Amino acid sequence: MHVAEAKTKVKVYKNCKELNKVYKGGVARSSKVKNKGGKTKYKPYVSKALYDANKKKDRDKDYIACER
Repeated sequence: MHVAEAKTKVKVYKNCKELNKVYKGGVARSSKVKNKGGKTKYKPYVSKALYDANKKKDRDKDYIACER
């Protein structure tokens, strides 16, 4: 159990523009997921908790939210 991780408040972003200001490549649920959309310029930040909090922004359901 990661105590520090559980205490960290995971930010829910309003939209992808806001999320991409902090995480240029979006947020991936795990390092094993592959982008199904178009070409991406940036590597996504990997965080299950952050992805789960912003899951609604993953429009193509490839487990990467706001990839670019």
